[in-house]
Formats: sequence, structure tokens, C-alpha cells
Amino acid sequence: MAISLINDYNYGAHPQVLQRLVDTNMIAEPGYGNDSFTQAATQKIRQWAHCPQAHVTFVSGGTQTNQLVIDLLLQAYEGVIATTSAHIAWHEAGAIEFTGHKVITLPEHDGKLLASDVRQYLHEFELEDTHEHMVQPGMLYITQPTELGTLYTLEELEELSALAHDFRLPLFVDGARLGYALQSPACDVTPADLARLSDVFYIGGTKMGALCGEAIVFTRPELVPRHLLTRIKQHGALLAKGRLCSVQFDALFSQMPDVYGGESQTGGVLYDQIGTHADNLAVRLHDILTAKGYRFLNESVTNQQFVIVSAHVVEQFKQVVDAGVWEHRDDGSQVLRLVTCWATRTEDIESLEEKLPSVRG
Repeated sequence: MAISLINDYNYGAHPQVLQRLVDTNMIAEPGYGNDSFTQAATQKIRQWAHCPQAHVTFVSGGTQTNQLVIDLLLQAYEGVIATTSAHIAWHEAGAIEFTGHKVITLPEHDGKLLASDVRQYLHEFELEDTHEHMVQPGMLYITQPTELGTLYTLEELEELSALAHDFRLPLFVDGARLGYALQSPACDVTPADLARLSDVFYIGGTKMGALCGEAIVFTRPELVPRHLLTRIKQHGALLAKGRLCSVQFDALFSQMPDVYGGESQTGGVLYDQIGTHADNLAVRLHDILTAKGYRFLNESVTNQQFVIVSAHVVEQFKQVVDAGVWEHRDDGSQVLRLVTCWATRTEDIESLEEKLPSVRG
């Protein structure tokens, strides 16, 4: 049976998350996020991000989150700046445009949006005599990590943040896989840095061990849209059982002993442990593939690895690993995306050293 590395949401939920749902199941609480679990999860996230003034809101999914944040913060005539490879530009089924906001795409550099490109675009926009007839740029959108598993450095994030503030544009960081970014050995950005430099970010739960759920974090009170709950409800995103998401985040951001058998000496919040576990296995996966002669689309340093598999071994490869096809190439080769997660087992990754076909001559 093939080892499933097709994505990081193909299993249910981390056992600790499920257990918290079971343990709290018969406790009666108010609805719509007015419960004690939401208060507890909010406080834990504030502590984790070193952002005591943060306003935290829980919703059920990533597309929902992106649509909400962008629509809530933009005026009707404004669009959002992102890269050509951005998730909102490719894999949101037009959800952003559905609300009337254009996604303004700029070139990507290994998945990243560069401050220099944004600055050039904004200057050229202002110099355009007919810019009043154009969609006005109203926000910067980035993902950490990027769609290609690469990371914004602290310096790059600081440049984007300074630029955004110079032009009075909010900086929104999509964190669907944030835990895999922050726990990468190559990451020099901390949760506190993220809270300090962005205006709003979200912490992904769906891809990080929750059944569902994302936490939207407005980093300053003045950024919180008026009548936020009402507007979330207008989008069909307000859960009567608001506890569904917050109970899971309460578990994800609880301090726990090491749950992965020695990967961490001190344990830490479950969310961070999951990120460390998946990233460690992705590094081991990369090493095994490299030793067998495979090439990579890029040098991802997070839980997503993009491997180029030639036509003559691709079917054999897929018999061993259930992977997603990222790209079909003219020579018949395919770029496959292999993704580790909370449920990936060390023994499964190690078994690939023997099972995967070698491409060395």
C-alpha cells in the first residue's frame, strides 16, 4: 500500500485535539464564540504571539478566511496585491473576485513577493494619468510559507511591512501552513515578529492537526473591522457552535510534554511540536530522494517537497508514494508534491530508502 504524502489534511485530527473535543463535549456553553473555550484559546494565542492586544476570531476554513479578511479590509474599489503563484490567485475558485475585489498579480520570486516589485508597481500606478479609472491597490497579501514551501526571511518581511505602512496598505499574511514555516530550521521569523510586522495574519489549523478551523489575528485593536461578528455572519462564516474551532485551538496551543517520542527535549505547545515533527521528516525525505538521484523543483525548507520524477519511473514511484501532481512537463516527467504532516510516521519515511526506485545510473 502506498504511503500517503498527498497533502497535510488527508487524515482526521491529532489525537490530542480529538481528546479535547471529547473531554469538553458535555460542557454546556454559550454559542457564537461567547464560550470559555474561545476565551482560553484567544489568550493562549496572544501569549504565543507575544501580542496581548491581539483580537482573535475563529472560522472554519482557509478560503473562507482569505475571502473574509480581504473583503472586510478593502473598500469596494480596491484590490489586493499578490504574486502570480499566490493561493488566492490560483486555488480559491475566484472567491476573492466573487466579493468584487481584483487580485492584482506581480511576479513571484521562488514563490515570494518582493518589496522592490511592489514599490515599482505602486509608483507606476500613481504616475498613470488614468489611475482613477483603475482598481486601486488596497492590501498586500503573502503566505508564510509560500505555495512552493519557501520562506520569507525576517529582512524580507520587514521590507514588506515598511513598504505597506509607507503606502498605508494593510499587510495580510496567510498562515495556512504557518506552523511548518515557524518550526523550519531555516526560519528566522518568530511569532512575535509576525505580530509586530503584519496587520493581520491567520494561524492555520486545518493543515496543522485540527479537524477544521483557522484563527484570524488582528494585531492591533484599531484594525478590527466594525461590527465584525455581523459581517462574518453575512459571509455565512459564523458558527453557532463557535466552540468547534476554539476547543481545537485550545488544544493546539496548550503546553504538552513531547508527543513525538524524543524530537523535543522540552515539549512546548502542540502546534509547534507538529510543525517540528513534519519539518524533520521532510528533511529526511529530501535526503533520501537526493541520495537516489532525484532533482527538485526548488529548495523547499518546509513540509512540502517538490520532486521531479522522470517518465520512466513515475508510475513505479506512485506505487510507493501517494503524491500530488504539481506539474506535467513536456518531456513526460512530472513534478510531484510530497507533503508531511502531524500523522506522517518516521518509519514510513525511512522505508522509502528501500522502496523508492533509484534514478542514478
